[in-house]
Amino acid sequence: MNNTSPMGWNSWDCYGAAVTEDIVRQNADFMAKYLKQYGWEYIVVDIQWSAPNAKNHEYDPFTELCMDEYSRLIPAENRFPSAAGGKGFAPLAEYVHSLGLKFGIHIMRGIPRQAVHRNTKIKGTDKTAREIAKTASICAWNTDMYGVDPEKDGARAYYDSIFELYASWGVDFIKCDDIARELPHEEGELIMLSEALRGCGREMILSLSPGPALLEKAELYKQVSNMWRITDDFWDKWELLYAMFERAEKWCTHSGGGHWPDADMLPIGAILQDYDKANRTKFTEDEQITMLTLWSIFRSPLMIGGEMTSFDEFTMSLLTNEGILKMHKNARHSHQVWRRVIGGSEFILWAAADSEGGGYFAVFNAGENDGCVKIDLADLEAGERLSCTELWSGERSELDGAAEIDLPAHGAKAFRFE
Repeated sequence: MNNTSPMGWNSWDCYGAAVTEDIVRQNADFMAKYLKQYGWEYIVVDIQWSAPNAKNHEYDPFTELCMDEYSRLIPAENRFPSAAGGKGFAPLAEYVHSLGLKFGIHIMRGIPRQAVHRNTKIKGTDKTAREIAKTASICAWNTDMYGVDPEKDGARAYYDSIFELYASWGVDFIKCDDIARELPHEEGELIMLSEALRGCGREMILSLSPGPALLEKAELYKQVSNMWRITDDFWDKWELLYAMFERAEKWCTHSGGGHWPDADMLPIGAILQDYDKANRTKFTEDEQITMLTLWSIFRSPLMIGGEMTSFDEFTMSLLTNEGILKMHKNARHSHQVWRRVIGGSEFILWAAADSEGGGYFAVFNAGENDGCVKIDLADLEAGERLSCTELWSGERSELDGAAEIDLPAHGAKAFRFE
């Protein structure tokens, strides 16, 4: 069981539904060369890779999708040329694997509507798409799929067949959409999907989207998946980052042991490239440090959202900070200690044990003013004298009884102590 939550790149923030094979390859090359050594490993193709006409972040309603004779979506060859001749994503996955990385794809819950309308076959059964579809179960924001009725004969055969196909391609990571918050009414389909994935003969991470996931279903998510979104799509707006503190506080007890509450992708560097190559994250540098600090002490999966080949020195410094990434890997029992208004600004203190001994604490200034906060070491319950290293700056200090920490508005500092 992997005790580090997944780290990788996903094409959504920069290309929406319109990513192409050459872009995926160039980002895989970049990750292999510059980030793999720090633990980054997944390359994930997001939504509508079967749509030949995808242009940006807007979906083309009722668009024609590429599909095989067994009702299974396949990559659009005009966007993924190596898929020609029925090869699917196998050649692209093989290329990603050749770099020492892992390959992932996005899927939507259910069966393509066009398969149902054409009543196409399902591999491994004499049932057809129309016979297993749950046509009243549709996605509120995408027109590609109908749900699958787990009570229908042939439903499990469909899910077995798609994961058999993905296994043959060499897929390592499945991001399944329109499912995390569709409970309890689609719970049976979620369980069936998870069992089919686990029975396909290839180990794959199962990531559930979109959020917000339901806290009362935490134990189910842990049993059926590896990660689940605790938020709707997360973008580069301070209000969304501020709201994540409350979500992380509620979900932190469910992190670990191969299952991870997911705070969503990191919208850093060059994003929204499908609209303008000049687009960059609207987060300030301090806000980006806050985001990486919270995601890492909380142990959220870390999925890069930006076009990696355009990253500047600061963005690279976020993703290659060995102390922060070690906290992401080694933090245990992470939790919010307190959240207080002090001197007109709101400060938040998190703490965690370090699996190698010692511990971590992170301090956030969630307010609108620069400020200084005093941390009583008794709040950390780790002793009255601590040797500390601030992970972003590398600055070392000896603390006796308390720590006084200066923080800019929307900023953060993270410490490892012994």
